[in-house]
Amino acid sequence: MERKTVLRSAVASMSLLTLTACGLSNNVAPATAPDAEYCVDTAPATADDGYYIDSYLGGATYSQNFAREAEADGLWMYPDTNEDYIQMNTEEYSKIVENVFKDVATSPLSTFSADVDSASYSNLRRMINCGYSLDEIPEGAVRAEEMINYFHYDYDGPEGDEPFGINAMISDCPWNPENKLLHLGLQTEAIDFSETPDSNIVLLVDVSGSMYDENKLPLVKEAFGLLIDNLSEKDKVSMVTYASGVSVVCEGVSGDNKEEILTALNNLKAGGGTNGSGGIEEAYRIAEANFIKGGNNRVIIASDGDFNIGKSSQSELSEQIQNEAKKGIFLSVLGFGMYNYSDTRMETLADDGNGNYAYIDTLHEAKKVLVQELSANMLTVAKDVKLQIEFNPKYVAEYRLIGYENRALNNEDFNDDKKDAGEIGAGHSVTVLYEIVPANENGEGSESNLKYQESNLTEEALKSNDWLTLSIRYKEPDEDESKLLEYQIGADCYTEEPSNDFIFAASVAEFAMLLRNSDFIADGSFAHVVEELNTIPLNDEYRREFATLVDKFNN
Repeated sequence: MERKTVLRSAVASMSLLTLTACGLSNNVAPATAPDAEYCVDTAPATADDGYYIDSYLGGATYSQNFAREAEADGLWMYPDTNEDYIQMNTEEYSKIVENVFKDVATSPLSTFSADVDSASYSNLRRMINCGYSLDEIPEGAVRAEEMINYFHYDYDGPEGDEPFGINAMISDCPWNPENKLLHLGLQTEAIDFSETPDSNIVLLVDVSGSMYDENKLPLVKEAFGLLIDNLSEKDKVSMVTYASGVSVVCEGVSGDNKEEILTALNNLKAGGGTNGSGGIEEAYRIAEANFIKGGNNRVIIASDGDFNIGKSSQSELSEQIQNEAKKGIFLSVLGFGMYNYSDTRMETLADDGNGNYAYIDTLHEAKKVLVQELSANMLTVAKDVKLQIEFNPKYVAEYRLIGYENRALNNEDFNDDKKDAGEIGAGHSVTVLYEIVPANENGEGSESNLKYQESNLTEEALKSNDWLTLSIRYKEPDEDESKLLEYQIGADCYTEEPSNDFIFAASVAEFAMLLRNSDFIADGSFAHVVEELNTIPLNDEYRREFATLVDKFNN
């Protein structure tokens, strides 16, 4: 019988990747199901041509020598032919237009939302370790701010009643010595999860057919198992699943009843279509029904983002999740899998749902996100956090924000409390880098009502050594009115001997620019990143791992 081949719409990268690239089953290939009826909710039936077909997997165990492909109505498989095949990569990534240099005389303000997501880095790590070449890495997958914010930095924490510790340093730009690099770090106070308020957690699990692979639902089970181990009697756990339909697996179970929760989790099986929007609606309904006033109310979604039933477009999902977010329930988005992975949808959920976004490629990453950084990722301490920087033309002629392209805000949005922005958890840090073209002695300002501009320069401003003013707006987790903080960053922050954190963050930024073939990379290179990393101690496993990723391109 002739083998038919599935051709999905490739929205992003169209590179062809061998199934053996990441240790997946080899010698198999996708194909459309033969002309036969699906066997629904039963053990697999054998078709006349030797295909096994099952809509919901029916708890059956299949040969490892069968390929799997998700369809709206079920899964199909076919026997191993001992031939080598390839699978089309249909992963989806949003287009990113890289930030450019802006003239302080005409654009003295830079305004954007805070971002503590880390998905871009772990997803890129997966691609690199799977053997992707530079040409195969989708530019939209490279989000510099998420790569930089993946790592821990030794920042000073907040003092007194301040919500953030502010850390600033200015030094030479490593990839362009004619320019300077501004490094800003915001740090919230860390809180042990055992000391956090009571939690109402709804686990929303994608159990559609596309989640069958080992790096999807099986890894989800292991990851959530780690989370459940850290819960206690003060926590309530509910579980909702979605495939072709939506099911409430358990509701309001005490966190100390781990056996009941784990049994429900481990019994989950993959099969069917993907009604993600229905699952989201039900998860928020359950979270609202079990709402804890003053507590930690959160939905945690685990999926590959491959929705194909109900609302599935980015605009439809944005509208749905924005409406759900108004219920005062926060969101954590955990991405799993490859080849059909929709980063676009997962990021949309996090950005619009008062949430954070991580990508889980290994159990080790799950431990980082759900154990080591549990409080940071599960307890919001500041919401709708916006940053606005006013540069002083006395010191700065031009500036370029590195990353945060999809977090950009209009300047007037800064004072608009109706404008949504990013959330920051307990113990989170936010790192911001600007490449700066220094002003010369003859630099001139422009007509403006801003304090550093020529028409409004007071005697105090003229004498100021400020390079910039950092303004932060944020809301308490249960408040709707923002608070304003302002910090002056001056010449005393400049140094010719930058810290190890400065050098490392700059190295990650340079690596990100190289991965996306940035127009602003100047003298940067993979070899230069290696040189910079060799000047500092890499004193944690994640920094050392980063160095190994850079080495893969340094040849």
